[in-house]
Amino acid sequence: MQSSAFKWGGLTLVLALAPWLPAWGADDAKAAAEPAAPAAAAEAPAEAAAEVARIERDGVVVELEVKPTEDDADKVVASDWADVTFRLTDANTGQPLKGRYPAAWMDLGEAWEAKGDRPMSCRDRVATYLQGIVGVRPMIDLNSHFLLVLNRDASISVIDPAVGITGITNLFAQINLDKPGADWVLGENDKQLFVTMPLAGQIAVADTETFKVTTNVDAGTNPTRIELQRDGRYLWVGNNSDDADKGGVTVIDADTLEHVAFIATGAGHHEIGFTDDDRLAFVTNRDSGTVSVIDVQKLAKVADIATGDKPVGMDYSTLGQALYVADARDGVISVIDPKTLEIRARLQTVPGLGPLRFSKDGRWGVVVNPAENQVFVIDASSDAIAHKINIGKQPFHVSFTRSFAYIRSLGTADVALIPLSELDLEELPPATYIPAGQRPPGLAADLSIADSIVPSVKEGAAAYIVNQADGTVHYYMEGMGAPMGAFRNYGHEARAIEIVDRSLAEQAPGVYTGRVKVPVEGTYDIAFMMDTPRFLHCFTTVVEPNPDAKATTAKLAVEYQIGDRRVAVGERVTVRFRMTNPRTSLPVSDIDDMTVMFYRSDGRGRQVLPAKALGDGVYEVEVAVASASTWYLFVGSSSQELSFSDLPFLSLMGMPPSALPDAQASTGGRP
Repeated sequence: MQSSAFKWGGLTLVLALAPWLPAWGADDAKAAAEPAAPAAAAEAPAEAAAEVARIERDGVVVELEVKPTEDDADKVVASDWADVTFRLTDANTGQPLKGRYPAAWMDLGEAWEAKGDRPMSCRDRVATYLQGIVGVRPMIDLNSHFLLVLNRDASISVIDPAVGITGITNLFAQINLDKPGADWVLGENDKQLFVTMPLAGQIAVADTETFKVTTNVDAGTNPTRIELQRDGRYLWVGNNSDDADKGGVTVIDADTLEHVAFIATGAGHHEIGFTDDDRLAFVTNRDSGTVSVIDVQKLAKVADIATGDKPVGMDYSTLGQALYVADARDGVISVIDPKTLEIRARLQTVPGLGPLRFSKDGRWGVVVNPAENQVFVIDASSDAIAHKINIGKQPFHVSFTRSFAYIRSLGTADVALIPLSELDLEELPPATYIPAGQRPPGLAADLSIADSIVPSVKEGAAAYIVNQADGTVHYYMEGMGAPMGAFRNYGHEARAIEIVDRSLAEQAPGVYTGRVKVPVEGTYDIAFMMDTPRFLHCFTTVVEPNPDAKATTAKLAVEYQIGDRRVAVGERVTVRFRMTNPRTSLPVSDIDDMTVMFYRSDGRGRQVLPAKALGDGVYEVEVAVASASTWYLFVGSSSQELSFSDLPFLSLMGMPPSALPDAQASTGGRP
C-alpha cells in the first residue's frame, strides 16, 4: 500500500441556488405587508426575560420569542447572543406543527425605509433576500449556512453557497492562519472554529460571526487531530511524536482556552474518541500498537489496550456501546467494551485497513481498505462483518448522510455511494458512482485528515464534495446522476470542508430556534416564512444598546461594482466599489483617505493605492494584474477606523488574453 493512502494531513465554492417564493394571493400579500404590533412582554423567569409576539391566520398560530442566551440577562442587547424561537401550532387542535422548514430574516427597519420613496413590504423584502444578490442581504439570516474550506496554504475560505457570480467563486470572507491547518472542529452552536497548526505548535481559534482568528493557543508538540467532547467541555488535541513520552494528547478548556493537561499515551499518530456520556476518552497510538483509555473526570490514563501493530481507524458506536479499532497491519477490527475495558470481539478482515466511521445512528460502520480496493461493513448490533464490497481505487475516506455512505478514493475522481437501507439484506448492497472532478484526489500534493465530504444542512439528502487534485467543490443532491455544480478555488488548493449552520433547527416538536449574535441596537423587523402551509409575516423586536460595548454600530459596508472578474494578464483594470452605512444602506461619500491593498494570492506584488472618490459613495482604483494567478483587493480607511481585514475582499483572476473573449481582452476586463 502506498504511504499516501494514509497521508491525510481548503477551497472556495459558490452554488447558485434557485430562489423560490410561494405565489400568495392578495389577502396573503396584504397581511404580509402589515407588520405585527410591538411584541408583548410575556411572563418569564426573572433570569431569562423574553419578548413574545403571536399571530394567528388560516388555522396556524405562530409565536415568536426573542431572549438572551445568558441566564442572568434581562434583555437582548447589541453585540450579544440571543435565541430567536418560533413556536408553530394548529389553531384548532393546539398540536405542534412538526417537520416544517420555516425561514426567517432579521433586519433593521430603518435600513429598508431608505431604499425608496416608501418602505418595502415584508413580502418584497423576502423576495429580495431570496434572489441571492451580492451586496443585498439582511443583517441576520436565520436560514443560511456557510462553507468553510481548509486550504493547503495558511488560509480558510468562507463561501456563501446561496450567492454566485458568473460561475466564478465569490468568497464571502477569508480566515488567515499563521501556519497551514491540519484538522479542525466547530465549537458549541458553531460559535467558534478550532484549527490545529502542527508547524506552529498551536491551535487557531476563529470567531464564526466575524470569520477572523481571535487568538492562538499553545497545544503541545505537532498538534494534529482535534476533537471536542460531546458536552463541549474539553478540546482534545493529538500530539504526534516518534517518542512515546512526547506523544499523547493535550487537553484544553473550550470556554477559557486554558491548558488543562498533557497526557502521554504513546508514539505515532493519534485518533480520538469518546463514550457517549464523555466518561472515557480513547486515544490510538499508531506506532505503539495500543489504544489508551483516559478517565475524563480525573484526566488520567487508566489503561493501554493492545489492538495490533498499527491501529489506524477508530470510532465509537452509540448503538453497539463499544469502541471499534481497525488495525492496518493484521486487518483485525477490535471491539472494546468501555465497561470492562476488554476486547469483547475481534473481527478478522485482511491487512491494509484504513479509516473507520459509523453512521449517525451507530448501526453501520464502514472501514476502507485502500490496499485491496475494498470496504468492510460492520453491524454494531451483532459485532459482525455484514458485507465486504469491492469499491473504487484505493478508497481512503468515509462520510455519511442520512441515507448513504460516501466513499472517496485516491485513484479515481468518482465517489461511491452505498445505500444504508440495503445493508440489512443478505445480498451484496449495490454501489453507485458519481463523478466529482476530473483528476483523482491522489494526485494532490498531500491530503488532509479532516473530512473532504460533508452532508448538507437540513435535508440530509445532499453533500458537498472536495476534489483536492482539481481544486473544486461539488454539490450533489442524492438521486441525481452527477453533481449539480462545481466551483473552482482559484489561487488555493482545497483540502477539507466544514459547514457553519445558522439556520433554524427544530429543538422540540413545533419549536424552531436559531441562535444569533445581534450586531447593533435598534428596532428589528423579523420576517417569517413557511411554505406548508403558506405563511408570511413580519414581527418586530427591539434590541437595546450594550453598555459594556465601546461601540455597537458597524462601521461601513462595501459593494464591489464589477462584472466578470477574469482579467487579461498584463492589462490594467479599473475597479469601482461603493461604500455604504450598514444600518441605513445610504452611501458614504467624500472619504479622503480611502485606500486599497492589492496583492497576488501568494502574497507577492503587494501594493497600497489611494482610491478616487466619484460621488454617491462610489470610489475607484486602477490596478495591474501582472501574472496568471488570483489577486486579492482589500479596502481600508484610517479616518473611518477601517482596517483592510474588516470588510469582504474582491478576487480577480488573471488569465492569458487568448483565454478570454476578444471584447474583454481588448478592454482589459474593465467594467
